[in-house]
Amino acid sequence: MALGRVLLVGASGLSVVLIGYLIKYRGMVGLIAGYDSDEVVDESGLAEFAGTLTILIGVVTILTGVLDHFEIGNGVLWYVFVVFVVGAAGMLIVGSNRYTAR
Repeated sequence: MALGRVLLVGASGLSVVLIGYLIKYRGMVGLIAGYDSDEVVDESGLAEFAGTLTILIGVVTILTGVLDHFEIGNGVLWYVFVVFVVGAAGMLIVGSNRYTAR
């Protein structure tokens, strides 16, 4: 992988980590798509849950870029990355319902 691509993937991952940090440690739950303060019953729990998963997605993004740069994974790496991100996003969607009144 070219250095420019590593930097782009790394910057994307860092951006996601930053958003996760703001959600988890600064309580900025308004960054969560679809957040409605009237429906959330445990804002700190939601921030902890969503922030942790978002940070994890960002770290895995950075790690995937680094591993791809060193050609580790033989073409399977990006498939595993996509499956992980889609699964984590699904966990975010389903798991966030635990913190709403519905």
